[in-house]
Amino acid sequence: MQLTRRRIRRPVALGAATTFALASLATASATLPDRTRVSAGSVAADDATDALGLAPCRIASTLGVQMSEGIPTGTGYTRSTGEVRALNLMVDFPDAPGEGPAMSRFAEFFPQTSDWFRTASYGRLTYRPETPLPDWLRMPMPFAAYGMERGSPYEPGYRRLVEDIVDAADSRVDFSAYDLVNILVTPNAGPSALDTVLSVTFSGNGEAPHADGVPLANTSFVYSRQDDGSGSYHETGYRVLPHENGHVFGLPDLYTTEGGGAVGHWDIMSEDWGANNDLLGWHKWKLGWLDNDQVRCASAPGSRIYSLTPLGTTGGTKLAFVPVDGESGYAVEVRTREGNDEAVCEPGVLIYRVQSDVDTGQGPITVADSDEDSGGCTRRPNVHAELSDAPFRPGESFADEEGGIRITVLSEEPDTGSYRIRITRS
Repeated sequence: MQLTRRRIRRPVALGAATTFALASLATASATLPDRTRVSAGSVAADDATDALGLAPCRIASTLGVQMSEGIPTGTGYTRSTGEVRALNLMVDFPDAPGEGPAMSRFAEFFPQTSDWFRTASYGRLTYRPETPLPDWLRMPMPFAAYGMERGSPYEPGYRRLVEDIVDAADSRVDFSAYDLVNILVTPNAGPSALDTVLSVTFSGNGEAPHADGVPLANTSFVYSRQDDGSGSYHETGYRVLPHENGHVFGLPDLYTTEGGGAVGHWDIMSEDWGANNDLLGWHKWKLGWLDNDQVRCASAPGSRIYSLTPLGTTGGTKLAFVPVDGESGYAVEVRTREGNDEAVCEPGVLIYRVQSDVDTGQGPITVADSDEDSGGCTRRPNVHAELSDAPFRPGESFADEEGGIRITVLSEEPDTGSYRIRITRS
């Protein structure tokens, strides 16, 4: 069965949302039976001994859920550690010829995207962008003939486009040499991103057209520039590509039909407009960017105290997880203005619920707001304001009374930026 991603992102910070998705939204990638690529997040996968006691915190992927937050990530996606070779093709159309050199379009995204992944992964992912065809790759049909609109399914328009790309490039490109494909469409094709975001990724799609013996199973398409007119495009416009590539590594959309109110600016899979941001610690564990010994699992009754180091720095314990059941739990991490996190205005302990039985785009993660209805601590453009002050500070607690869980921030260590927390469960 072929599933589609529908992009409903809005290029502005929206009002706070207290619940995740209220309306149906089909997003992200195909879920097909014959996916064969290496599983992402292998470091987080189960091991034979589980000497660290992490098994209860590896909430399982749920059958039939699109891009489940469960661990390990299913097969079919691009590996998320080691060297990844990304094929970049700059595409234009008879009715939308490329403006300027094709490599100028490439330069809108690189080296920034490679640098972003290097920082986010603590150097565990080496992203190699390649451009074997440095010129525009002209398609045989006008852009309008492919029928690309927001939410367009893979069939028939994208299949036809991919087939035409293969026909135009295959004699000069060995598709089997690459782990993922980026189609960088000339930005004058289609509507402005301020009106309609067309950028889309089809991932884990084993039924995609083949070239050189492999399916183009993990392919991202980027269209018009995400330029909000604030003058920051040269610094922030590339960020749509790390978001789209997050899908080829198996990560879901965290925004919903209500916008970014479930997670705010705390993960690029929620908001990729505006200032730079990072991935949540849960995603870093899922992708294999955190070692198992950097994670603590609070699964047993009683109280435990942990010291967490900032997510944006290397080394130390990064994530504590409190399982609620086999498909959900609370993640706890420290966020500061370090690494990719440039917009943090109130550092502290971020707490959020992860649910592996919720589809991409339906709110699989929800951030707990330590100061509800405050209006937040930032007025930066395209940063969700209400959740910007979500982190908990020393002396503050989060409680799930029904689940018998309480998470208290005890103290901050000024010299290291670490925070001591106490997790109590009855």
